Amino acid sequence: MGFIKVVKNKAYFKRYQVKYKRRREGKTDYRARRTMCLQDKTKYGAPKYRLVVRITNKDVICQVVHAKVMGDDCLMSAYSHELPGFGIQVGLTNYAAAYATGLLVARRTLAKIGMADKVEAVKNVTGEFQEPILKGGDEDCERFPFKAILDVGLYRTTTGARIFGALKGAVDGGLAIPHKANRFPGFKGEKLNAKVHRDHIFGKHVADYFKMVQEENAANPDEKDNQFARFEKLGLKPEGIEAMYKKAHDAIRANPVRKANANKNASARKDYRQRKTTKAQKKEAAKKKVATLRQRLGQ
Repeated sequence: MGFIKVVKNKAYFKRYQVKYKRRREGKTDYRARRTMCLQDKTKYGAPKYRLVVRITNKDVICQVVHAKVMGDDCLMSAYSHELPGFGIQVGLTNYAAAYATGLLVARRTLAKIGMADKVEAVKNVTGEFQEPILKGGDEDCERFPFKAILDVGLYRTTTGARIFGALKGAVDGGLAIPHKANRFPGFKGEKLNAKVHRDHIFGKHVADYFKMVQEENAANPDEKDNQFARFEKLGLKPEGIEAMYKKAHDAIRANPVRKANANKNASARKDYRQRKTTKAQKKEAAKKKVATLRQRLGQ
């Protein structure tokens, strides 16, 4: 009679080492992260920046970060929930919103390092692919361009993905990010259709779908679709979507500074913190307690 060999015995578990926590949770690809963070030794500790783009159900997050021993250090950030301050009230997670968020983080980053006046953002957005300048700036510019690497995390890099909208916005904003045109919307047959890409940047695909839904609602009032109810509530029509994004881009280029969020109901919030009582307050509370007891006893 044979026996089953125990492979995972005590010696195996003595030598077993668990993977990193974020690898176990499926949050970080450490092979890709090591490639992006690894810096040449001849750089003498110069930071290697990454443009981190993450998209949630309600937000587009763009951050310019670099790795340190104690963890990543964020140089600048921009979020799509800040776009209402620049005129974009709805559709904060589509391709056009991702482009605007990338443009915002680029202008903020250049403003922080003092290069906003030397590196201008692209004003005439055509959607065409432009080769990033990586090795040196123009003759008029004394400083090298600000270089960053696109960090998409575990996001699938399919053609037309929204993360590349944020990439295009950051590049048009003045950051030097190595990339190709094969992941932008409109790329087909080894060639980029710039018009299709431009339409996505200015939300034409959203406007076309909005118009189609309006026509279907008019034809079938009983089966009305309220997908664009917020657009209609704000008085926004399909014809005005492109103008809304153009106006927002101009506002971002003019002043990308983060606007303070004034919370009107801050004073109405209930404070649940327990405050420490002073010695005088404790004495006063004891006197009141004694007085109450004497009153009850009739003394």
